Amino acid sequence: MKSALSTGTVSGFTASRGRWVAAAVVSCLPFTFAARAGAQTLPDNAVGSPIAGATTDPLVPPAADIVVAVADSGNNAWMMTATILVLLMILPGLALFYGGLTRSKNMLSTMTQVGGAATLAMLIWVMWGYSTAFGPDGNAFFSWGNPFLSGVTPDSTAATFSDAVISEYVFISFQMTFAAITAALVAGATVERLKFSALMLFTAIWLTIVYLPIAHMVWAEGGLLFADGALDFAGGTVVHINAGVSALILAIFLGKRRGYPTEPMPPHSLTLTMVGTGLLWVGWFGFNAGSELEADGIAGLAMINTFVATAAGALTWMLMERFAGHKGSALGFCSGVIAGLVAVTPAAGNSGPFGAIVLGIVASVIAYFVVAKLKARLGYDDSLDVFGIHGIAGIVGAIGTGIVYQPHFGGPGDGSVALLEQVGIQIWAVAVAIVWAAIGTIITALIVKATIGLRVTEDVEREGLDIGEHGERAYN
Repeated sequence: MKSALSTGTVSGFTASRGRWVAAAVVSCLPFTFAARAGAQTLPDNAVGSPIAGATTDPLVPPAADIVVAVADSGNNAWMMTATILVLLMILPGLALFYGGLTRSKNMLSTMTQVGGAATLAMLIWVMWGYSTAFGPDGNAFFSWGNPFLSGVTPDSTAATFSDAVISEYVFISFQMTFAAITAALVAGATVERLKFSALMLFTAIWLTIVYLPIAHMVWAEGGLLFADGALDFAGGTVVHINAGVSALILAIFLGKRRGYPTEPMPPHSLTLTMVGTGLLWVGWFGFNAGSELEADGIAGLAMINTFVATAAGALTWMLMERFAGHKGSALGFCSGVIAGLVAVTPAAGNSGPFGAIVLGIVASVIAYFVVAKLKARLGYDDSLDVFGIHGIAGIVGAIGTGIVYQPHFGGPGDGSVALLEQVGIQIWAVAVAIVWAAIGTIITALIVKATIGLRVTEDVEREGLDIGEHGERAYN
């Protein structure tokens, strides 16, 4: 992704192409204050400027000569579509994917937690989230300046990678869906034992102190990791490592589900999980290709990479099951799909198709071992393997992006940043995201535990959270 617009200045998501990386490394220093400079700068009389229109100042051209930025209708239409596709990932995609993986007595609770966390994130994004991540003033860690979208109008624009612009409201909506799905992903590690009220309070605090600063650091020009040249095309660091690490920490805080791991806890409906997987894959094209902000060749590259990395991840996971002496399973297919999608997210526009295939394969192999072997050995209860798939595949994809980005590996980079240097930058970005997410989640969990508590009662957990938390059940 890229950054956003400020008064008199248009900014875009993190520039994933080589020229943007070089510009960021040369011109941006971490820990310095920066007005939201971005992909392109408009004159003071551009849309959004306090002096738009004709003035009596002899240095300002007459109204007839003023160039006003107008949103490109084609790119605007594509970005509106991409935004809706990301919403499809959450509801019903992620809700069905997670809901099918739980026991039937907790299905509605799981789906409601996905919806509740996502919708709360949307409201927070409008109230203070957008300002904290992409406000007009800020430093290396967060920004400020336009709470409740103050100053944004239907004429406000945000820059793309070319001279074109899109509506700022569309940009805000697109970014909003990323915050929403990240908050919802965390819930997958804690289903079947986390109180709904605890999830909602956790989401509000966690978004504020964990997600928003990381989004700013990675995607806003002037952010710590953006200035260092970190590549994250569509959210491998901001979304998946962030959510995976936070999910693991919260799951450890909650403790294991009662009966885990001695009592069998199989998914109650792999059919629903498969449907949810398909919806996630379809919606992910908005996630990845939409992060270019334009309907151009890089968006096309992100699209094909989202196809082939995912296909490679799905087949690899099933092969791993066969090598382990098991049958290739529907659950394995779904897990591999998600691993491939996660791995290619930071590399979607930063890799050639073959590099994307390699990322899908490697991420699926490593995630399989974490889920099938390491999880049992360490003894933590990550209910739906949010860390094992999103966290691990996100780490593999984020670091691997530094390799597949290079032109001699078929990537779109121009070679201005050496391979080892870029990999080092990627490792640094991953380390910062892990540490920030872990510390922030610990703080958030402690606050929620001390105020309203985290876990449902033993009776509610045994009866099921559908009845105990929501007074309804999925199946009669």
